Amino acid sequence: MLQVPRMGETDNDDDDSETSPMKSSRDTMNVNEKLQEEDGSGAADAQRFRSLVGGLIYLTHTRPDIMFAVSLVSRFMHKPTKHHYGTAKRVLKYVAGTLDLGIWYCQTKSLKLEGYCDSDWAGSSVDRKSTTGFCFTLGSGVVTWRSKKQPTVAISSCEAEYVAGGAAACEAVWMRKLLLDLGMKQEGATEIYSDSSSAIAMTKNPVFHGRAKHIEIKHHFIRELVAKEEISLKFCNSDEQIADIFTKALPYSKFSYLRSKLGMGEFESRGGVRNVIQITNG
Repeated sequence: MLQVPRMGETDNDDDDSETSPMKSSRDTMNVNEKLQEEDGSGAADAQRFRSLVGGLIYLTHTRPDIMFAVSLVSRFMHKPTKHHYGTAKRVLKYVAGTLDLGIWYCQTKSLKLEGYCDSDWAGSSVDRKSTTGFCFTLGSGVVTWRSKKQPTVAISSCEAEYVAGGAAACEAVWMRKLLLDLGMKQEGATEIYSDSSSAIAMTKNPVFHGRAKHIEIKHHFIRELVAKEEISLKFCNSDEQIADIFTKALPYSKFSYLRSKLGMGEFESRGGVRNVIQITNG
């Protein structure tokens, strides 16, 4: 498990002097926080911001709980503001306070690949594009996850969920081939859970042509996979939609619950910690 040391950062966003230990944060972002390109906070040191976000991106390979927040702040690499920098630093404070968190992989009777996909709708205040989130579990913990802004503007929440399902389906195909190469052939269709009954219906029923005729062809790949019985889109209650953690900032109670559903838990600290990020005064 990768760990980040507590570095000498002050909690005051207006003072980057390294005179006090970094304080921790219990979550990555404020609930439903939106970031603007121009927020009136002034320009941040771009080099420091990119260095910080680059280190956080590295950590997302083992910390799915920070995936959404890091994906969000990374959209502002070209012209970061002080508020963007403060938001990124809060993610770092969260990591600093949860050094012992990691993904537990326990012995199970079967290794069945299962997926969860979700999307917000028009969540980006910059261009009104939606955010796709998905993850796949194998046994007791997640093995792949993603949070990414969709390439086109969705005109309905159903369309946004449908596009997210298509992205998850592509990942499922890759995972099934990888597991086959590793001698773990997946029998039957891989189940992907969505909390949108309309999006599920669109993958199965051409009657929904009116809702889908404007959607780019590449997103309809999911229909072919459903017809071939390689994947199966299943409904799940929104409260149990694990991928929700990859689409928006959540209240702490739901954030911590979905984090545990990812298979994440505390490890006992052993030995030293690995310094993967170091922020220096510019």
